[in-house]
Amino acid sequence: MKIKTWNNQFIEIDLPDNIPGNLIALPALVDPHVHFRTPGAEHKENWLTGAQAAIAGGITTVFDMPNNQPSIINYQQLIIKKELINKQLSEINIPLNYHLYLGATSKNLREFEKCQNDIIGIKMFMSASTGTLLVDKFEDQERIFAECARLNLLLATHAVDCIPTTLELAKKFNTKLYICHVSTKKEVDLIQQYKKEGVEVYAEVTPHHLFLDETIIEKLDTRAKMIPSLKTKEDCDALWQGIADGTIDTIGTDHAPHTLEEKAVDYEKAPAGVPGIETSLPLLLNAYNEKKITLKKIVELTSANPQKIFNIKNNDWIIVDLDLEHEIKNGNLKTKCKWSPFAGWKLQGKPVATILNNKVFIIHTHGASVSSDNS
Repeated sequence: MKIKTWNNQFIEIDLPDNIPGNLIALPALVDPHVHFRTPGAEHKENWLTGAQAAIAGGITTVFDMPNNQPSIINYQQLIIKKELINKQLSEINIPLNYHLYLGATSKNLREFEKCQNDIIGIKMFMSASTGTLLVDKFEDQERIFAECARLNLLLATHAVDCIPTTLELAKKFNTKLYICHVSTKKEVDLIQQYKKEGVEVYAEVTPHHLFLDETIIEKLDTRAKMIPSLKTKEDCDALWQGIADGTIDTIGTDHAPHTLEEKAVDYEKAPAGVPGIETSLPLLLNAYNEKKITLKKIVELTSANPQKIFNIKNNDWIIVDLDLEHEIKNGNLKTKCKWSPFAGWKLQGKPVATILNNKVFIIHTHGASVSSDNS
């Protein structure tokens, strides 16, 4: 079957006759920010379920974060984690492309060089998040920025309230900086300013910060608890403007699953984080149908830009039906936690097949979600 691509070319792909509708081929997505919870919290997610969720979302490459149990902060832990991942992926015969971050601490700078050929970058938590990784002393942050610059390693930051400090340190040491989950107008404006000054800084935004604002918290309660927290409608609009003008470089799902049982406690005690790897592309396709974003921009944010920033290649494809109307339902999700803050949303546009390493994984036929692969 010949299928038209997003840029008006054609690819030949063997698809079942019952694949629905207005089909178009897009480059498969690269998700630069996931938490698949292996090792240490596999009751929330693992690579068996996480890989299936990724495929269902049209994602064939993921970057997994180091705030595991134990935290991934040295070469030995990194290799153990890789062995666990490879074993799980082999069990389900999904050759998902993945890269790992090494977590920064105040005491592990010597590990950066040991691990540099086995990681996508360094992740520094400059403010609190899930797990025990936290570097909140300025002198330690300085040393980490300097070491990443020396080794030419990308430094990804969970900064939240430290964005100005992050940008100044990147400028001072000429560090390649990737700011995770930008969520406010102030952050967008600052990043735009530093980009104009020539600082090599890249900005990521999540689907939940694009499509949800703080008014939903009353309805979703702890299911809307995340770090950074949901912001105002004005902040959401600023993120969309940042996408339009090129300030925002990537969309990372920050797929951070917790079970509903873990969420079903008082708001202050509930863990922060939401799943998102399966719903990101459908939300973007729906936004395309609403003329809020172009297919070209979706490809830039989810494929072309991550490949350039992180110096990787992804030659996989996804087939989407731009007209397919569907509802996000918790029971249909592949993620182990089986819930989404977008449950109940009715969307137009959905991936129907993911081609990974020349294997075709069928996601949707005649309204029924299925999981299969064909060579």
